[in-house]
Amino acid sequence: MKVLNEKKYNHIELNNEVTKRDETGFYQLEKDQEALEVFMEEAADKTIHFDSELERLHYLVDNNFYYDLFKEYSDDEALEVAEYANSIPFSFKSYMAASKFFKDYTLKTDDKELYLEGYKQHVVIVSLYLAKGNTAQAKRFVLSMLEQRYQPATPTFLNAGRARRGEMVSCFLLEADDSLNSINYIDSTSKQLSKIGGGVAINLSKLRARGEAIKGIEGVAKGVLPVAKSLENGFSYADQLGQRPGAGAVYLNIFHYDLPEFLDTKKVNADEDVRLATLSTGLVIPSKFFELAKNNEPFYLFAPHTVEREYGQTLDDLDLDEMYDSLVANDKVKKRELDAREMLGSIAQTQLQSGYPYIMFKDNANKMHPLKDIGQIKISNLCTEIFQLQETSTINDYGTDDEIRRDISCNLGSLNINNVMESAKIRESVHEGIEALTFVSDSTAVANAPGVKKANDELHSIGLGAMNLHGYLAKNKINYESAEARDFANVFFMLLNFYSLEKSMMIAKERGETFKDFDRSDYATGEYFEKYVNEAVEPESDKVAALFTDIHIPTTQDWEALRDEVMANGLFHAYRLAIAPTQSISYVQNATSSVMPIVDTIERRTYGNSETFYPMPFLSPQTMWYYKSAFNTDQMKLIDMIATIQQHVDQGISTILYVNSEISTRELARLYIYAHHKGLKSLYYTRNKLLSVEECTSCSV
Repeated sequence: MKVLNEKKYNHIELNNEVTKRDETGFYQLEKDQEALEVFMEEAADKTIHFDSELERLHYLVDNNFYYDLFKEYSDDEALEVAEYANSIPFSFKSYMAASKFFKDYTLKTDDKELYLEGYKQHVVIVSLYLAKGNTAQAKRFVLSMLEQRYQPATPTFLNAGRARRGEMVSCFLLEADDSLNSINYIDSTSKQLSKIGGGVAINLSKLRARGEAIKGIEGVAKGVLPVAKSLENGFSYADQLGQRPGAGAVYLNIFHYDLPEFLDTKKVNADEDVRLATLSTGLVIPSKFFELAKNNEPFYLFAPHTVEREYGQTLDDLDLDEMYDSLVANDKVKKRELDAREMLGSIAQTQLQSGYPYIMFKDNANKMHPLKDIGQIKISNLCTEIFQLQETSTINDYGTDDEIRRDISCNLGSLNINNVMESAKIRESVHEGIEALTFVSDSTAVANAPGVKKANDELHSIGLGAMNLHGYLAKNKINYESAEARDFANVFFMLLNFYSLEKSMMIAKERGETFKDFDRSDYATGEYFEKYVNEAVEPESDKVAALFTDIHIPTTQDWEALRDEVMANGLFHAYRLAIAPTQSISYVQNATSSVMPIVDTIERRTYGNSETFYPMPFLSPQTMWYYKSAFNTDQMKLIDMIATIQQHVDQGISTILYVNSEISTRELARLYIYAHHKGLKSLYYTRNKLLSVEECTSCSV
């Protein structure tokens, strides 16, 4: 092996010239390509080169950089996959794509000074690892990733195939009950999951409120805030070998007695002893709250321990549509009265200051839940796209066995909408994505999180999503806010749903195994398929129809046939689809993030003392008019777009609201109400031009 000599490179300076206008008044986009060329020269000079690919692979295995792939593949098989990758044309599409890959994803020497692989070689080791000895499967993954149709999430793309790695699963969701045993268990489990790079969300809604009784002694309970503070400290302590900070979120039901103090933790003037500086916060909002606000009726918060003592059920598990009036009338239930409309304003004010809390529309999520007869959705994750049933474990004293029930884990990946559409390989891309995600699910067993392991073993949950929606629309001169844009999204995500169901059914048939309690799901009864069997999903405009010219769109008869196959063979995955925010990895794909509108036509990113610029994909004098900033986008139209997509996605969609700093709290609250009305399951953070919210790399794709 050998290393080429180093020299000075000017790629950052070239990239910075992108924003200087040429004689036509347009950006000098060619400077980005010049910067890319110079950067790739530098990357080549900083890469350790070997005499052969086999020598490289053996060296990296022998020196504990790659896992021992030769236990699964012969030399000839490994070389076959590597040579296949070399035969596929690939080049980075932008300076940001290349620099992001080499900065964050490529394997480096232990001193971080030199590169041990290029993009194709990285894709090869990821594919070999995910294919688990199946050479043909590895080649399918290589093609899908080099054509940039399918992209694993950051944890998988970063860690797959490495000898020294973190977990490939993106996020975990836990729930504490109202006991110190459970609190300690959740605290410990959260650290274990944070240690391996997972983002962790915890439901604190069952904890008794500040001032409630313990063992009959009134006024001694400390409430949810000390538990949240302890969790925050734990995430700061247990990061992934210092590679990235731990990431956590805590959720609280909006009817919980500690709500005002919980909201105060994110206010700019909060005392340091209660302020949650790095821990994300989220509110679980049942539809009853919006009904109270609409009717301007009193809004009561309830002390959970008094509710459980009276009704034998926790506040968080009660149907508040049925039980709210009874709770209000019961003098034995401790409560405090607030104004629902004023609370909407308080939430909006806190979001404008901090971006938080996230908002989870609990009843919307459960109303559309195909597994509603099996379990209830309680909370969402750090990026608000995961919606799965959740149960509460009972943690007993030492000497008595615990009753471990199902927590939540999910591994993520995304399709690049443009590349999938341009290749006309929707079915292949979805199938390959489901296969890759299934491997991650199969190989995940977190020993120190038994509730996570139980759920994964029984439910096999995954989350396939998509990115580059705005990029594809702009390329085809379709305005993001238009009916044509929603028309395209309606058809595309129906296809994503259809082929993910098909592939999950095929895996269940091949293995002779379904997710646990499949027979109690809406899939087994056929109810889930009624909307597709009764009405065809087809393009409504000629322009959108033209985009699908070479792509088969399933008919109602196709859906009937799929329904019958699913009812006969089952599904392997309890959950299949979830649209995460695609931040870091969308740069490598040269794609716009997730299904959100862009923020700037040329995005500015700061790394250390330098700035780099990222022109949006397909940007030209002709397409720039279709790249309207998210801050100038009608947020009602953004919600309409998400609502259109949501009807085809069994989990959720990470949805950011973009508002100008002068927006009133009343106007922002109207957006919450509209999102709830349109059936959204959640809202991620609210972003304004003066606010920067940290990227969640644990859960983002």
